[in-house]
Amino acid sequence: MTWTASTDDTGVTGYDILRAPGASGGTFTQAGTSATTSFTDTGLTAGTTYRYQVRARDAAGNVSAVSGTVQVTTQGGTTGACSATPTVQSQWATGYVIQPLTITNTSTATITSWTVTFTLPAGHTLTGSWNATVTTSGQTVTVRSVSFNGTLAPGASTTSFGFQASRPNGNTALPSGYTCA
Repeated sequence: MTWTASTDDTGVTGYDILRAPGASGGTFTQAGTSATTSFTDTGLTAGTTYRYQVRARDAAGNVSAVSGTVQVTTQGGTTGACSATPTVQSQWATGYVIQPLTITNTSTATITSWTVTFTLPAGHTLTGSWNATVTTSGQTVTVRSVSFNGTLAPGASTTSFGFQASRPNGNTALPSGYTCA
């Protein structure tokens, strides 16, 4: 990012670049400094919104008021960029295993993480999972990639995630509504 130079009586010696997460809320913390009127922020999460402010420092150690806030969203990420396809590995009267749950990058850019959501039928309970971070709220399951399976080139897939669930005896329903973002 770049900005217009600041001037004062003592002479500007540099700038503090402040960053806050998200489109609102969060606390601004110093992301870096610059002796010029530009700054490149690295190591950010793809597909994520950040807000920035800049303040000048002079030779006497004084700092200016912060600039207006600029909001940016990094490129990449997974919004609408993937698909999730379940495969039933095995099932029995009181449970089943879905493996693999194939995640495919359907975008034209590399993605660095993915999130899959799906709905468990009433009475079903997740009893185990592997190779992802899984949370359950009611019957909604949210699955997030982990470090070794989140980055997918365009058209690439990962088949490393799976899960096991229990169900009432005789209930043959399976999870539905798989979405990937």
